[in-house]
Amino acid sequence: MVFASGKRNLKIAVLVRNFVTCGGMERYAVEIASRLRNRGHEIHLFCRENDERLVEGMIVHRVPRRWEFSSVLGSLGFARDCARLLKRETYDIVHSHERGYCQDVLTVHTFSYKGSLCRYPLLRRFDQTWLSYRSWVYLWLEARQMQTRRLVAVSEIIREDIRKHYHRLSGVDIIEPGVDADLFNPDRIPAERDSLRTKFSVADTETVVLFVGSEFKRKGLDRLIPAIGTGMRLLVVGRGENLPFYQNLAVQHGVVWQVDFVGLVEDDVGRYYAAADVVVLPSRVEAFGMTVLEGMAFGLPVVVSRESGASYLINDGVDGFVFDNTPQLATILRNLSDGSLRKRVSEAARLKAEQYSWDRQTDKYERLFRELATDRGLDREREAGSGKRSCT
Repeated sequence: MVFASGKRNLKIAVLVRNFVTCGGMERYAVEIASRLRNRGHEIHLFCRENDERLVEGMIVHRVPRRWEFSSVLGSLGFARDCARLLKRETYDIVHSHERGYCQDVLTVHTFSYKGSLCRYPLLRRFDQTWLSYRSWVYLWLEARQMQTRRLVAVSEIIREDIRKHYHRLSGVDIIEPGVDADLFNPDRIPAERDSLRTKFSVADTETVVLFVGSEFKRKGLDRLIPAIGTGMRLLVVGRGENLPFYQNLAVQHGVVWQVDFVGLVEDDVGRYYAAADVVVLPSRVEAFGMTVLEGMAFGLPVVVSRESGASYLINDGVDGFVFDNTPQLATILRNLSDGSLRKRVSEAARLKAEQYSWDRQTDKYERLFRELATDRGLDREREAGSGKRSCT
């Protein structure tokens, strides 16, 4: 069938193991699929687990739970079961967020496994590459997924990883995560700022630095704590590993009374953005970093490590700051104690975030899906009328 007008509603299969809002990849999948559903497209969700509140108006295909004692076998099992289930119907588009081999569009949320092996010392790299069945399976799955007709990288840094390790130059788009610019909005600050600052006994003259995230080591919390200077308070929102290490680090650097480990916030993390003056993402490795856009949407200056995918969005010194090491981070934070600088950067940050609303990012997917669906319609006209979908 040829979609000449390009405006016909599409039948879209979405593949993601957990359709929930905790986790960056999962939230990305929920935001895009939900908006496509709201635009009238028929969404078929292939998942092992879902939040029932999120799937109204979608058709859920339950993927069996199997081999979950092993992450690699769990990935293989999900890919094989999805391939089997997809053969039962024909779809205009199959969109996957997981490792697999039966999709038209694959969103790549993480650095490649092949690339991660390159970071090991030589002997361990040999062991992991040639003597580990786990690596064999991951590399086999990844090689197949990289053959997907269209890849979507969540940042320029991920597209570069694909190019470097799989030499894929064409058919790779970038669609970054979006942000809910209504929920993360500077209009909330007047009503919510003071209550949380009072709770943590923050003085009016103090600059509140906000860190949001788990996996403290990967996200570079040990880079941030030594950069906290006089007149600053650090709020650490999230539950990471080895908390005593970071508490002791605060003691060693003489900032123990300036650092508050808030823990996991399960209700509205936006309250903490409203109370903050600066948002920092000091990650060592980060495919993107949604906290950056959330902070910018609140009209806050953000400070991002160069290793973070979101750093590519930042116009350094205009709508945010990019740093390379802890001394540079400390200097940026000292400069941001100047309220006039924060105000100037904040206005530009909000304007930048508005360019990355979830609706705008969904527009990009909708255009891509319509383009591919038109091509698929032409392909089907050439087929012998099997009515079944074949996997690549």
